[in-house]
Amino acid sequence: VLKMGRLFKQYLDTNRIYVCSTCDTHLTDRDELVSKAFQGRGGPAFLFNTAVNVCLGPAENRVLITGLHTVADVYCKCCQSLIGWRYERAYEESEKYKENRFILEKCKISK
Repeated sequence: VLKMGRLFKQYLDTNRIYVCSTCDTHLTDRDELVSKAFQGRGGPAFLFNTAVNVCLGPAENRVLITGLHTVADVYCKCCQSLIGWRYERAYEESEKYKENRFILEKCKISK
């Protein structure tokens, strides 16, 4: 979606950041990393508490490795690359910790 106006980008004030591998836009801080033991569409993925400079697609139900979840695709706000998803809702009690957290695919981010 093309919008008029200036793009506002947030810059993280730390040396331990993850950036979009396409355009180097800041995405999250190393301190926000919850786990590296996740699987994305294209391979390994990381679970983060928060992400900046992202846009969310519409929420939809998906059956993932760990069961049914409601997720929204996550795109880089600058280059619109698909970089992962956010867990909106987990239906299994054991998966509730993922809610409102971000999966960023390892192949789509850089340190």
